[in-house]
Amino acid sequence: MRTPTAVLLAWPLRRWLVALAATVVFVLVVAVPTDLVDTPVFGREVPPTWWAWPALLVSSLLGGLLTATYVRAPSQPDRASSRRGGWVGGLLTYVAVGCPVCNKLVLLALGSAGAIAWFEPFQPVLQGVAVVVLLWALRSRLLGELSCRAPRSLLGEGSSARV
Repeated sequence: MRTPTAVLLAWPLRRWLVALAATVVFVLVVAVPTDLVDTPVFGREVPPTWWAWPALLVSSLLGGLLTATYVRAPSQPDRASSRRGGWVGGLLTYVAVGCPVCNKLVLLALGSAGAIAWFEPFQPVLQGVAVVVLLWALRSRLLGELSCRAPRSLLGEGSSARV
């Protein structure tokens, strides 16, 4: 029986290159506006936490692998829920590694003191949820590649289904 890990190991080079490129893009899309990468365009009031870069790299790797599952895969069901998982995981990572007082929604809801006292300690939890959601979405996509089509003779002419 094949496992999701076996599916990953069987990927062609093209998928691995897409995963690498998507990982780099994910890092830049999150790290630049959250000012983990210092630029003159964005700034941060609160310095990044020690865990921001490792957390971003883990999420970026999972996001890159998830993106690569959409590259010329064998016919598989398109699960909207796994697509949402990728977006939700990416957004949670962005909020988790970002500056707590730079987030306008958090400032409106909690004020600057609340952002530091309540939201900043909660950011690692958000990152943990982001990783779980990305892992779930990736596993869901990989398991979709393990499913197989039922023979047309069993379903009738012109039909197809996954079993």
